[in-house]
Amino acid sequence: MNRTRFAPSPTGPLHLGHAFAALTAARLADTGQFLLRIEDIDRSRCRPEYEAMITEDLHWLGLGWPLPVMRQSERLPAYQAALDRLAGLGLTYPCECRRADIRAALSAPQEGVTPVIGPDGPVYPGTCRHRSMDQAGPEDAIRLDMARALDHLRSDGITFADEGIATSQHLSALDMIEGIGDVVLARRGMGTSYHLSVVVDDAAQGITLVTRGKDLLDSTSIHVLLQRLLELPVPRYHHHRLIRDNAGKRLAKRDDARALRLYREQGMPAAEMRQLLGF
Repeated sequence: MNRTRFAPSPTGPLHLGHAFAALTAARLADTGQFLLRIEDIDRSRCRPEYEAMITEDLHWLGLGWPLPVMRQSERLPAYQAALDRLAGLGLTYPCECRRADIRAALSAPQEGVTPVIGPDGPVYPGTCRHRSMDQAGPEDAIRLDMARALDHLRSDGITFADEGIATSQHLSALDMIEGIGDVVLARRGMGTSYHLSVVVDDAAQGITLVTRGKDLLDSTSIHVLLQRLLELPVPRYHHHRLIRDNAGKRLAKRDDARALRLYREQGMPAAEMRQLLGF
């Protein structure tokens, strides 16, 4: 009996990949509970019409969930409490770097190497790592000092079992430091980030099995690390296959031709959609 969730962002219409993810989470809940969570921390891109469309699409697929629905925009105090705890452990620092600054630092001649790409893009070079939290300003992001975090746990890396791939996943401390780096825990103007909020919310909702696409496999190591730092329960994980287009490219929200609302408007029965996706 599992407690699972589907947590879309209302920044565009749901597509076939979202449908597959939602149906997978619901199926793996088995006789447990399937929850809907709205990840709307990016207020500049989230729209109420997209949230309404999410509900309509999921109901069309035959899914239901308990109310009220958790919304990240209503949980900023919980994220701040987690940030404060990590800061109290000496594991965070403020970062004033913009994306252009990071690109410039990584392309500097003295670096002499090709930038490493992690779950969030090019691995941050640590420009602001010397700064302390008492220097944080309103325009700063907050980053996790990965090396300090691993040292705090006395960990040689992060290991977790993956039920979708049916193997144990392990990233060494060196992999975490050099391949993932000092991830952002709070983006400027948001007060949190995907990595922090998903960990805090999964614990608050008692999620026992996290289902997500294989493209988020590396992010899971970050989440397990944060769960251990914050002394939160570590759920089980199931990374499922991705739905791709005819060229083998992973579907994104910009692929409107795959939007569920279009299939609905064209009269496709929900049962046919479920069969199309293998359910």
